[in-house]
Amino acid sequence: MSDFITYEMFGAVGDGIHDDMPAIVKAHEEANRLHLPVKARAGAIYYISPRDLTAAVQTPVDWTGARFIIDDVDCECITAPIFHVSSTRQPLPLQVGSMVYGQTKLDNPFGCDLHVIVTNGNHMDYIRKGLNQDNGHPRADVFVLNADGTLSSPLSFDFDQITRVAAYPIDEETLNLTGGEFTTIANQAESRYNYHSRNIRITRSNVEVNGVTHLVTGEKDHGAPYIGFIQLTDCARVCVRNCILTGHYIYGTIGSAGLPVPMGSYDIRVDYASSISFINCTQTTDIHDSRYWGLISTNFCRDLTFEDCHFSRFDAHMGVSNCTLRRCRLGWQCLNAIGNGSFLIEDTEAYGDAFVNLREDYGCTWRGDVTIRDCVWLPRGSKRAVFSGRNDGTHDFGYECYMPNVVIDGLTVVETAADDAPLYVFNDYLGSDAPAEKQAWIPIPPEKVSVRNIRTTRAILLCEEPALMPATLYTAE
Repeated sequence: MSDFITYEMFGAVGDGIHDDMPAIVKAHEEANRLHLPVKARAGAIYYISPRDLTAAVQTPVDWTGARFIIDDVDCECITAPIFHVSSTRQPLPLQVGSMVYGQTKLDNPFGCDLHVIVTNGNHMDYIRKGLNQDNGHPRADVFVLNADGTLSSPLSFDFDQITRVAAYPIDEETLNLTGGEFTTIANQAESRYNYHSRNIRITRSNVEVNGVTHLVTGEKDHGAPYIGFIQLTDCARVCVRNCILTGHYIYGTIGSAGLPVPMGSYDIRVDYASSISFINCTQTTDIHDSRYWGLISTNFCRDLTFEDCHFSRFDAHMGVSNCTLRRCRLGWQCLNAIGNGSFLIEDTEAYGDAFVNLREDYGCTWRGDVTIRDCVWLPRGSKRAVFSGRNDGTHDFGYECYMPNVVIDGLTVVETAADDAPLYVFNDYLGSDAPAEKQAWIPIPPEKVSVRNIRTTRAILLCEEPALMPATLYTAE
């Protein structure tokens, strides 16, 4: 008996012409049954047709030396992943009645680490403002609940009631996905929000993805957006390292406000996930080429780490709790975030109109500390504010909004033109032309702003509109 399963055992040809997906599906079925790894043939080119087929992956896979062609023209099912990496363990019936902001412990009767998602379906958060406006999403938080009852980090919201609890046991053994070059022949569907997700979808915790390359070919002047080739959801403790991804063309459509909008299209997507890391990952497309959308989107995440990554942007869309960017390079869409907890940006080079853009469509909120340490900022536009955002207090996002506490300890601003205008820590973030009686949701100002070792030719001021924040909270060296 072989020590591993191959696709050729089940009829794969690997010539780039014959449809190998039925054989791939059967190979993984057998590997799961026998608890054996799967190994692709080096030099093979596996063609994956537009048929509605998904390979269920529950054992290690080595794709090293093999290529895969994913034909997305006229897909039978645009939401069916090519590979779905899942756990054999079933969710556990964890009982939780309520929780509070900052909570660090919760009874865990199961004696194993859990990835937990708590939801209050009776309260809506992230009620989006702008051209893609919507009615929000149920309040949710994610965390690792350790066997001893401690949370991976403090809870980010109050939950006076919890209508749903999902508690997924974290597998003790790491599942490895290694190597492989995947080329997507891009869809030619109508340009609207019909996201394609013919990808590697991971819903199992404790997974390492190492050395995967994803390329894109065949993009035209129209097409539907992509959810992400590497998609992590409902999982924890996943590491993606040494991977090469590709940006997607920007296509336009009509947004929910009835006006034209560019559609986000991603190669990495992370949702309802905690303790996730991306190490030494890059993209094939130029990080400064504005024809391509930013590479990554995240929602409802906790404890994200990015080290030595070169991406066109980082984005915490509907919130992250705790994030670290270390030794990264960020391109034309730069660094976008809202969330809670601690955000550390260290030894990172970023391009953008601001060093940190706090997303206006979700209230520009960060409840906690943002630390910038030994970084380089190359401003793209004429404005000079390290933090950019605008919340005039007239929109209810579902939560109270906060301006971040800021610590800047080492920031070099690379000037592209002579200009005597000051450098601001914040732009006119709280500026509003609305009547005072309509400003019911004005963000709470920061408790502290500390600035030292900024290397710039400009004067450094706290805020573009100094009357909006008390100068007493600001210290500079």
